[in-house]
Amino acid sequence: MRIERIDTHPTFEKHYKRLSKRIKNAAKAKEIIFRENPHYSVLKTHKLHGQEKDVWSFSVIHAYRIKFIFIDAQSVLFLDIGTHDIYR
Repeated sequence: MRIERIDTHPTFEKHYKRLSKRIKNAAKAKEIIFRENPHYSVLKTHKLHGQEKDVWSFSVIHAYRIKFIFIDAQSVLFLDIGTHDIYR
């Protein structure tokens, strides 16, 4: 499955702007991989639980994640980016 379209939530945009250049570059690199295969093992993509049972997450670097939802088979919405605090 290839992701053709990625939209971003205002929360994602706000938090992305605050990241260091190193984290932004890592996020861009992982987005390229994500577009080709959102379930590629290096991303550690997983579905969340509880109130966020329709939300997914993948790893940017060890401490940073991107939360997203699938809109359809070829498009997603990035909800947030940050450390594990984004799960609260």
